[in-house]
Amino acid sequence: MDVTKFEELQLDDRIIRAITEMGFEEASPIQAQAIPVVLEGRDMIGQGKTAAFGLPLLQKVDPKVKKLQAIVLLPTRELAIQVAEELRRFAKFMHGIKVLPVYGGQDIVRQIRALKDGTQIVVGTPGRVMDHMRRKTVKMDHVHTVVLDEADEMLNMGFLEDMETILSQLPEERQTLMFSATMPQAIADIAKKFQKDPVTVRVIKKE
Repeated sequence: MDVTKFEELQLDDRIIRAITEMGFEEASPIQAQAIPVVLEGRDMIGQGKTAAFGLPLLQKVDPKVKKLQAIVLLPTRELAIQVAEELRRFAKFMHGIKVLPVYGGQDIVRQIRALKDGTQIVVGTPGRVMDHMRRKTVKMDHVHTVVLDEADEMLNMGFLEDMETILSQLPEERQTLMFSATMPQAIADIAKKFQKDPVTVRVIKKE
């Protein structure tokens, strides 16, 4: 069993510092495969439970640019809160990076204020992200990375149209990362339509 340490993965020292402080040393198999692909800027389909976009995503964000640069779409508010929290922990030593969870049921005015404040990463449910797009409170022109996490779950929850709308309004030149435990046809179609020559990273779960 080959073990990959995080410091072997060309990650920023400040990210390594945060991960080490959190007690992580070794990358999971999907992280070891996925992180180099994401850092290269390639589109990717990750099949397996643990998404591996957080660390390389942070590395690609420019803290000096106070504009939205990355969007992470997730099926539920719980996940949005959890992933945003995790990204903030990883970004502990990267000054100037702001991560904002956006989801329904939370005061939209508060979200709008935080977005105006120069948030670079939005982590949210498709419905609420769409809502912000309609209100023009999120500007897509600097977005270089979009992540669809638990894509099959978003499909099950009826977010297919929202996902497509969001993807179709993002800049042409961007990186699209998709994570899905299963690959239903509709998700495969989204991949085909919105990804360029994606690398597929599969992780077989050992029981």
